[in-house]
Amino acid sequence: MQFNLIGPFELVTGDGRTHTPKAPKICQMLAVLALQPGEAVATDTLIRELWGENAPGNAPKILQTHVYHARRMLDESLDPADRRPLVTQVPGYRLDIDGDQTDVHVFERLVRQAQRELSQGFPETAAAHLVEARRLWRGPMLCNVQVGPVLTGRVARMEELRIRALELWVEAEIRLGRHRELLPELRTLVNDHPLHEWFHGQLISALHRAGRRGEALQAYRHLYTILKSELGLEPSAELRRLQAEILHATDQDAPRTVARRGVGPQPHVTPLWPSAAAS
Repeated sequence: MQFNLIGPFELVTGDGRTHTPKAPKICQMLAVLALQPGEAVATDTLIRELWGENAPGNAPKILQTHVYHARRMLDESLDPADRRPLVTQVPGYRLDIDGDQTDVHVFERLVRQAQRELSQGFPETAAAHLVEARRLWRGPMLCNVQVGPVLTGRVARMEELRIRALELWVEAEIRLGRHRELLPELRTLVNDHPLHEWFHGQLISALHRAGRRGEALQAYRHLYTILKSELGLEPSAELRRLQAEILHATDQDAPRTVARRGVGPQPHVTPLWPSAAAS
């Protein structure tokens, strides 16, 4: 059985059937347990997720009822020979599953693997693993579940990891020399993440490397306007140095990548994932 949490929460059985528990509390409880596969989650943690600071006096008893119904639902979805995944273990309950039975765990593993490959000088395999991770991202995490205080923190962590995966993918593609091919994706990224200076910097640099100096300076001015109006800040010193470099560039300073213009088909860049407006 597969537990998918990136996007709508769903359970996928071995024969490919998809099932989503109808009871919101059961979804919440199973999501917390699935985020720690093979580990016991304390009863207090589950109660805090389900009721926050307003837990009723009989919350442990109600939780036991939710566990009972969750077990019945899981058992009905399994083959008779499969082991029962929801078990009692002090100090609470445990999902007896492997990490790779959750999309979150697989996503994290792929991102770590890509980061390691990038640091070791293998940008092509890193980019491939990041695209593989992208395929797991079906939308905002647990978008069909009302999350409590425990899951809220986990959702925020996964969004940060998603941003990190985007950064690694851009870095891998840049190392592969695909500055021009990255431009459409970088424009999408700065639109979706307008306060993320690093994405802006990569767009400015890629435009400059592509020989589009005017557009690079326009992109810098766009970032300057956003930061000034939204935060009252100026771009970082690094980006100001990049602007100065572009302003003082001469034809002799033009990046070598400009010479590739019109030299036939360019390498295809697989988008890491669609824009926020599409997800």
